[in-house]
Amino acid sequence: MTQTDRNTPQALSGIRVLDIATLFAGPFAATLMGDFGAEVIKIEHPKGDPVRTHGAEKKGVGLWWKMLSRNKKAITLYLGSAQGQEIFKAMVADADVVVENFRPGTLEKWGLGWEVLSEINPRLVLARVTGFGQKGPYSKRPGFGTLAEAMSGFAAITGDPDGPPTLPPFGLADGVAGLTLAFGIMTALKARDQTGQGQVLDLAIIEPLVTLLGAQAITFDQLGVEPKRTGNRTSNNAPRNTYQARDGRWLAVSTSAQSIAERVMTLVGRPEFINEPWFHSGALRAQHADELDSAVQSWVSERDGDEVIRQFEAAEAAVAPIYSIADIFADPQYQALNTIGTYHDEELGDVRFPNVMFRLSDTPGHINSTGPRKGRDTVEVLSRYGLGADELESLRTAGVV
Repeated sequence: MTQTDRNTPQALSGIRVLDIATLFAGPFAATLMGDFGAEVIKIEHPKGDPVRTHGAEKKGVGLWWKMLSRNKKAITLYLGSAQGQEIFKAMVADADVVVENFRPGTLEKWGLGWEVLSEINPRLVLARVTGFGQKGPYSKRPGFGTLAEAMSGFAAITGDPDGPPTLPPFGLADGVAGLTLAFGIMTALKARDQTGQGQVLDLAIIEPLVTLLGAQAITFDQLGVEPKRTGNRTSNNAPRNTYQARDGRWLAVSTSAQSIAERVMTLVGRPEFINEPWFHSGALRAQHADELDSAVQSWVSERDGDEVIRQFEAAEAAVAPIYSIADIFADPQYQALNTIGTYHDEELGDVRFPNVMFRLSDTPGHINSTGPRKGRDTVEVLSRYGLGADELESLRTAGVV
């Protein structure tokens, strides 16, 4: 059974998600659910979601939208209007999940707070993702992933020791928050199976990265130690860095396991390090990173990248080339996994972007469609709730859809 066999059942078939969130974390969580069979209805302001104009475009069509809004139905609906609110309430009645990222209090201002929605549908899961969460002194502030990357401790430990704190060049915090939110939604749905009741899920984008950074919190609590910037090195083991081969290619080496560290030093012709008393602890090896890096770099710089990889593989040591996206497209391992799929888009023709993120043997995920044109499914979806052609046209004239 393959990832693209569309005749197989999907794990989340029968789950209906109303995605009223914008930009990345919330919509990404809904996307992941759509990959595995949930019906995801993307509800946009009639002017369009901001992601449609975010980043690169081709022929005036946003490319990020095409990937992020895959497997979704797109309708337009102005939730700030009384008519839009009544339509949304009707949609909530047979939904399983609502994903939203408005500032705390916005849904309540519109008469769409939890008390209202849960009375309409007691089994509803309301997933709320904001920069700072639903409570606390910062909750009303606008929050974006960049702020989370700064406040989580991530930027403080990223970069060279003598350089500035460094932010990632992509939406790291939003991506991690989206993954976390998807897990939270599935947890709430499982709880609903046991209790029969829905609930509110409150996720602050500033939180998941704090956990993802590992033991920094408990280390500070128990030892009073704050992690410092170490560039490509780590305080947990060495050698661990990037090294440039003779042909200019860059490669990354990891020695998280003691046996791998021993193999690397044997391979690069410096087995005497293995007998040093400090070599048998990753943390102590990290204190001798200058010596170990010098030995590895000297050996790597005398060889082309392909030869380095071949010899590392023969020695069962851990190495990987530093890839660009072009390298990912060409790599045979990614091709074997079908990591980059080809999908037909109604506006751009065939497009390629990442497939679903994992493989299930019996209920695999699928990418059945790319991000749709604005309002493409408005008539089809809203007709379920008794809205005829004349009423839809009137709502369109009024700017509600």
